[in-house]
Amino acid sequence: MSLHIYNSLSRKKEEFIPIKPPNVNIYTCGVTVYDESHIGHGRSLYIFDVIRRYLQYRGFKVRFVRNITDIDDKIINRARELKEDWKDLVKKYIDRYYEDLKSLGIEKADEEPRATENIQDMVKHIGGLIAKGYAYTTDSGVYFSVRKFNDYGKLSGQSIDQMFSGARIEPDENKQDPLDFALWKISKPDEPAWMSPWGKGRPGWHIECSAMSQKFLKTDTLDIHAGGRDLIFPHHENEIAQAEALTAKPFAKYWIHHGLLTINGQKMAKSLGNFVTIKDFITKYKDADLLKLFFLSAHYSHPIDYNEDKIKESKKQKKNFDDFFDKVNNWRKVKSSSSDEDKNRIDAICSKFDDAMDDDFNTPQALGYLFELADLAFGFISKDLEDAFKYAESKLEIFFRIFGLKVKSRKEWQSEIKKMIEEREQARKNKDFKKADAIREELKTKFKLIVSDTGSSVTFTEIE
Repeated sequence: MSLHIYNSLSRKKEEFIPIKPPNVNIYTCGVTVYDESHIGHGRSLYIFDVIRRYLQYRGFKVRFVRNITDIDDKIINRARELKEDWKDLVKKYIDRYYEDLKSLGIEKADEEPRATENIQDMVKHIGGLIAKGYAYTTDSGVYFSVRKFNDYGKLSGQSIDQMFSGARIEPDENKQDPLDFALWKISKPDEPAWMSPWGKGRPGWHIECSAMSQKFLKTDTLDIHAGGRDLIFPHHENEIAQAEALTAKPFAKYWIHHGLLTINGQKMAKSLGNFVTIKDFITKYKDADLLKLFFLSAHYSHPIDYNEDKIKESKKQKKNFDDFFDKVNNWRKVKSSSSDEDKNRIDAICSKFDDAMDDDFNTPQALGYLFELADLAFGFISKDLEDAFKYAESKLEIFFRIFGLKVKSRKEWQSEIKKMIEEREQARKNKDFKKADAIREELKTKFKLIVSDTGSSVTFTEIE
């Protein structure tokens, strides 16, 4: 089965054929660094990391670029609010962003360009748009003339008239049309500024992605442009207009958009007290895999609602997988052989995993096949079929790497045994014999360790 992706531009599922296979260029809109990254950002960062990993698994050579917006009205306003230098604010939240990536086990992109480090590329792009008649200058900056770009609205599927409703229209009495958007903003005396032919100022939000994606991917047409569904209009619509007006070439072949995240059915907002940062989650649950399993439980393109019940379900799923890897680490080698039929059953499940992911990255279905594979492997254990068990384990580890999930190592397994033994000893000292007996039984069933108490000494015997 070939890989198919739902393309937001064509509004249908299409076979994925990159421009220069096996090379694939991907650009995703990154964070604006004026506050902590929340779990909604976490979903975006994670799901596009999974897509990158899966494309690599399928044999593509992926070049992945994700920007950082480090100059923006939100950044300037937040710095004023905190009475902090904007550069210090940006540095702090870029550092926090990279801490979040590390805590989630998400790799950096091949390039993570900052807007402020690529101003001259944006100035050059804007100059080209002015020269071609698509942009004009005012006393407040430079604006893109929306009505001169005939394809404006093709991504969002809206007509020019429909766009006036709900648009982020920037007020400026000098604009020729209310829907025109800023390419360059003349800065006020107390605002950050860079030199340009149109005066000291800073780039608009939209131009940075058009300029940096093409610069760092070294192409006029991207294979994939990705981001949240909330960015389709006006941000991605404006990116297309800026890029295609300049190059007269398609800006991106495939557009991928993920659904938005709510909390207990409500939009996440600090004012509602339901704002959950990535750091909040890790502090509370200590395990990024729980958040990842939650994200995997819904198709990337669908909205997802975060609540405690769903995290409890993630905990159950994680325990299921941890139990499997406990069995791996606890394996007692025996003389055994496996039939071709056993291997074929494993391969059949692996093929179903591939088919699910080839169908527009259907992670809920693919995750189900991981559980099916683990259940099959448990059956091989009961029959002492080591070869089949180990083969299933190797496949499961490959799929875990695609999903960025942690494989429980023998070191972690041994650490867990040590912790349980210490807890049992403390329970015996506290004369909590019920708890001590429960731990002893768990050591027996889970780790095949028989605990024998003889006076003041304790011995452990492995079950063969």
